[in-house]
Amino acid sequence: MQADALPLSIDLPSGPAVSGLLLAPKAPAACYVFAHGAGAGMQHRFMADLAGALCGRGIATLRFQFPYMENASKRPDRPEVAHEAVRAAAAEAARRLPDVPLFAGGKSFGGRMTSQAQAARPLAGVAGLVFVGFPLHPAGKPGTDRAAHLSQVQVPMLFLQGDRDELAGMDLMRPEVERLGAKASLHVVAGADHAFHVLARSGRKDPEVVEELADVMARWMGALRAEKK
Repeated sequence: MQADALPLSIDLPSGPAVSGLLLAPKAPAACYVFAHGAGAGMQHRFMADLAGALCGRGIATLRFQFPYMENASKRPDRPEVAHEAVRAAAAEAARRLPDVPLFAGGKSFGGRMTSQAQAARPLAGVAGLVFVGFPLHPAGKPGTDRAAHLSQVQVPMLFLQGDRDELAGMDLMRPEVERLGAKASLHVVAGADHAFHVLARSGRKDPEVVEELADVMARWMGALRAEKK
């Protein structure tokens, strides 16, 4: 039986605390600090489902709210505010689960804010980043400027992308991951869009995609842990 998520409060150095949810199996093999996307908070169904699937594979997750979402605002925080929240969440995960390998990242905006924070100053104890739909460019405006900072990230990175993602065309995404070299890996989910929805005619359902994502993340984290032994 899956454990219930533990509600918690995460203190921020320069503002009110934000809410978090820690979902952890017994003796977790790793913990993923899971930031939400721009339009939905940590309790979004997709995030909850993926957190549950990871828990079933022995991986804890710490989901958390960015300050703007905590305050029910529709306008995302300035990068420096979002970065502070990422750092605070990672520190909280390390405090709650000492000696458990730590990974970070998130859905869309949350993943990009995490990579920016890591590029600016490494997140203490974080062994790698996982992006669940990296937003390479705005919809309808192809470009790669949002990926420029990734060259400054010095930990391994895993990109999980749908091949119908309107915010990350594969013709641009693949070369960007290749440019990053051996530290970056790309897993493409056939038929998935930015929200990892798949069309009915694909013969697959969204819950199957969530299981695929969890499988890939668990294998990747496991391989990194094995390398460090």
